[in-house]
Amino acid sequence: QEQLVESGGGLVQAGGSLRLSCAASKRTFSNYAMAWFRQAPGKEREFVAAMTSDGGITNYADSMKGRFTISRDNAKNTVYLQMNTVKPEDTAVYYCAARGAYSIVYYSIAEQYDYWGQGTQVTVSS
Repeated sequence: QEQLVESGGGLVQAGGSLRLSCAASKRTFSNYAMAWFRQAPGKEREFVAAMTSDGGITNYADSMKGRFTISRDNAKNTVYLQMNTVKPEDTAVYYCAARGAYSIVYYSIAEQYDYWGQGTQVTVSS
């Protein structure tokens, strides 16, 4: 069973930046397609960003394009979400997700992922 642990959340002012990290426990991390999702209070979980197993292809939700960047460091078994120019509406719990098989495509639907972290809170003040 894979374990994912997010970190890096916190309180940030609108217009600021934050980098989230998600560390995986297994060396098979390099095979995983990865993604970030988020869930705001009273709302459904929504897709943020995804990348293929080799990191060669990424995809973002429209409202995050140009502001967020997903990346990975396979040597550290870690995926990152760089959040720039954050807005109050970015306030949510952010979750990383892993699909436990090598993939040359990305996935943007939560049900397509096998493993989830516990989430990290991001709060953007206006």
